[in-house]
Amino acid sequence: MTGLAVALEAFHFLRPLWLALLPAILLLWAQVRRRHARRALPAAGIAPHLRAALTVGGRRGRGLLPIDGVATALALAVLGAAGPAWSRMPEPGAASAAPVAIVLAVTQSMETGDIAPSRLERGKQKIRDFLDLRGAARTGLVAYAGTAHAVVPMTADTGIMLPYLAGLDPAIMPRDGGDAAAALALAAELLAAEGTGAVLLVTDAVDPADVAALDAAEVPLAVLAMLPEGTRDRGIDALSAPVVAVAPDGADVARLDRILNAAWKRAVLEQSDQPWRDQGPWLAWPAAAILALWFRRGWTMQWTALAAAAWLGAAPGARAEGLADWFWTPDQQGQRAFDRKAFGTAAERFVDPLWRGYALFRDGQYAEAITVLDRVETAQAAMIQGLAHVRSRGYRDAMAAFETALARDPDYPGAAQNLAVAKEIVAYIEETQEASSTGDDSEMTADEVVFDNEENRGEETRQQVPQPGAGEGPLSAEQWMAGVETGTGVFLRQRFALEAASAAQSGAAGEGAAQEGAAEP
Repeated sequence: MTGLAVALEAFHFLRPLWLALLPAILLLWAQVRRRHARRALPAAGIAPHLRAALTVGGRRGRGLLPIDGVATALALAVLGAAGPAWSRMPEPGAASAAPVAIVLAVTQSMETGDIAPSRLERGKQKIRDFLDLRGAARTGLVAYAGTAHAVVPMTADTGIMLPYLAGLDPAIMPRDGGDAAAALALAAELLAAEGTGAVLLVTDAVDPADVAALDAAEVPLAVLAMLPEGTRDRGIDALSAPVVAVAPDGADVARLDRILNAAWKRAVLEQSDQPWRDQGPWLAWPAAAILALWFRRGWTMQWTALAAAAWLGAAPGARAEGLADWFWTPDQQGQRAFDRKAFGTAAERFVDPLWRGYALFRDGQYAEAITVLDRVETAQAAMIQGLAHVRSRGYRDAMAAFETALARDPDYPGAAQNLAVAKEIVAYIEETQEASSTGDDSEMTADEVVFDNEENRGEETRQQVPQPGAGEGPLSAEQWMAGVETGTGVFLRQRFALEAASAAQSGAAGEGAAQEGAAEP
């Protein structure tokens, strides 16, 4: 289903009682039209050329009359007053795209080089393109082979995902195989806290035994088939979910985004508590264009007052500080700029501090967004503040903001997951600092990069930085992470091994308890 089909399905009127005026407008139009029609002269006894010469305004009834424009303008005004709607007002802090859990197959077959540089590396490239296309939409990452593991929980800061995505390799997976059903179940768990969402499966093969589980999934599923042209897989072909073949350009990613968003938009329209967006004011523009026809010479103005009163009655109150202020409030102007992705302009227009702070966040003005949102004591504001701290690499402040969001609303979507990610990042930095500390300060220079270490674990990790005169600036966080000996691949290998061992131990304990229970009389 496309976005247009979803909009048509959701189309309705917020104030349908106004539509009762349409038959009255139609009746008025018919009566006035009939009064302007000319009675035809008798044809008998009059020569055709004389009859034509004696007929004045004979075609007037078939041409356009002022009442036609009046009736059309009145009908548009009534439709606008009825409040046509097919979408909901956006929620501040909510992503503009579906929450998606990306499931990546990290198997030996994905190392095949028939898609340069390999199926796995091309799949990672496609995932990065997908993340860029979606912007700040909430996204999670699951990797699987013989076991399935949550690499990154659902988060709006997709930059966190990139180093983990780069570290995925078949060598770090605990067991070989391709358990896509387990990976899908794990992805559904990540999406459970979001309320709704979709799954993108990036793979080159699906075990036929997993087809039934994938088709029975409660979350929408789409598959990016990492197979060269002309290559088929029996399991992928058997899926009822939409399958998109990998393409050399971005057409495959754009198509997947449309597919996944369509089902999500339908769920949002059904489940959201946000009010419906009234699209009626847009009908004022064609009504105004029709009213302009009354300035033609020979057209009557007797209906002007009636149509203008109906139009102005449906329009919101206006101020006279500027042309835009005649039609929209400051928050409405900010929303229009926000919808155009002119976030800086939107921040200047918004009066509502929540929307203004969110616009500043989307514009990259993280410090300003945090300051503005201090005035709003809601879980939503604290959530945006946490994301702003993450984007500015203030992970400890982000932890505090996410904790505040949970204190205000323990069930706020994504707060617990983002808090876990922030804690994981801080712990990883501190563990790396502890593991890489040498205790030797002899090689330190005056310029150094120091990450926060409030727990005093190990010694502060310092990196030598080129002097400003050398044309280089301070190392970024990504450059610092690249210089650490312990990469994300090693970290993921250890974590996946522990998770697999724990799962195996839990399974063995469960089987033992079942056997013991069966042995009892």
